[in-house]
Amino acid sequence: MNARVLAQTGRGRARRAANGSTAEGAARAGLTARGVIYLLVGVLALQIAFGTGNREADRGGALAELADKPFGAVLLWALGAGLVGMALWRLSEALFGATGKDGHTAKKRLPAAARCVFYAFVAYSVLAFAAGSGGGGSSDRQSRDVTAKVMEMPAGQWIVGLAGAGIVVAGVVIAVQALRRSYHKKLKLGELSPRTRRLVDVTGVGGGAARGIVFAVAGGFAVRAAVDYEPDRAKGLDDTLRSFAETPLGPWLLVLVAAGLVLFGVFSFALARWRRV
Repeated sequence: MNARVLAQTGRGRARRAANGSTAEGAARAGLTARGVIYLLVGVLALQIAFGTGNREADRGGALAELADKPFGAVLLWALGAGLVGMALWRLSEALFGATGKDGHTAKKRLPAAARCVFYAFVAYSVLAFAAGSGGGGSSDRQSRDVTAKVMEMPAGQWIVGLAGAGIVVAGVVIAVQALRRSYHKKLKLGELSPRTRRLVDVTGVGGGAARGIVFAVAGGFAVRAAVDYEPDRAKGLDDTLRSFAETPLGPWLLVLVAAGLVLFGVFSFALARWRRV
């Protein structure tokens, strides 16, 4: 009986911590860290569009750019710690449910678990880079390598194709939700002045739409790689962004998308300040 009471007490304390200031601090640190990465990737993509960039516009390039700044090592460790916070926040949502009326349903908890795994990997790569153990490799090479390995598996071509199609769908959903301003449900709108709300909407709509487009295009390349059975057709973030400059609109389309990623970075900062957690 005592063991059961102790277990229930332990679960209660864990749930209160997950729903309290600990989770809130982790969430806000994680959203800030995500904003930094998107902001830097967007800036690097803008430099590429204007012919002045010499780094890849992806997480590895962003980390290298940050490392060159004053106190770069400290900034990298802080960024990694923030992303660990993001992973822990998503873990708490998966275990104990998220905010909102349907936050305890599997519809919300399963995506939270997937996000936890994703951000745990990203946090590991950032911390490995900060420790000088790699972790900032090219997203293009990683994408091609992973695609090639999966295609060697039984039904690998189908797996890559379905995964690519899933990314396309996710990108479309992200863009549509941004255009519909679905993020309003997650914000403390009562704390926003009319001017601040307009600025948040500019960054939320523009940034979310650009992020969704990038996801959809990257997924499309994965589908193409699966259909043609050519792993090299899969593209990471850098090659996906560069592909926008190869359209009839030329570098200007890349400028628009890159500016959108900068906006999404700023929007992540706004979420870090005003998101309900």
